Amino acid sequence: MNHKTKAISFSLAMLMSAFAWNAQSYADEVTGVELPVMLAEVSPANIFNVNLKKPKSRNLPPAEDGIHDPENEATHSLQHPLDAYKGLPTSEYGNYVDWVKALDEGKLRPRWDRSDPNEEPFVLDLDIVRPVKASVPDVVFPHRQHTEWLYCSNCHPAIFIPQKNANQISMSAILLGEKCGVCHGKVSFPIETKTCRKCHSKPKPADWTPPLSEATLKNPWK
Repeated sequence: MNHKTKAISFSLAMLMSAFAWNAQSYADEVTGVELPVMLAEVSPANIFNVNLKKPKSRNLPPAEDGIHDPENEATHSLQHPLDAYKGLPTSEYGNYVDWVKALDEGKLRPRWDRSDPNEEPFVLDLDIVRPVKASVPDVVFPHRQHTEWLYCSNCHPAIFIPQKNANQISMSAILLGEKCGVCHGKVSFPIETKTCRKCHSKPKPADWTPPLSEATLKNPWK
């Protein structure tokens, strides 16, 4: 902001203050009653994002966790998380369990087939790097950690089209429960400030510079 712009902004602020003071003084003289100055109500940011709300308590019984159907009889037969998570490596967020570490240490062995306990999982050890235009680190999506739990059809093609540049992913979509937010924030670690580094894990190169917008590239002299 240059000096001219600052001066104009300051003048406008002074005029608005003077107008408010004069209006208040006039109202006091006419009515004899001092009227309160009305201020505009401002809504807090991210009121739409249920994922960012801090839960009152974690690891509730299945019938009370807001995920399982309490009207389903099978829900009440599920084990309480506080009992099921005993002995597993801990984490500082989500449900306080480091699930990937539990897999790597062999403390969990997800059953791949309901009818055949000897069925081996199809594990894809492939990392997908998604560059981020902002200065934050790029996103690394590890297939191994996901395919040890889930079959490919859980995500492809309904949530993610398995094709390069075919998926538009944004934090807004994730926070609204779309794309990665289908699981993260519900049944996987939540989207919180301290979990950003879990996905944004690849630092920018030393010579990285912010990309120019399409408008700037089309008309750089504007």
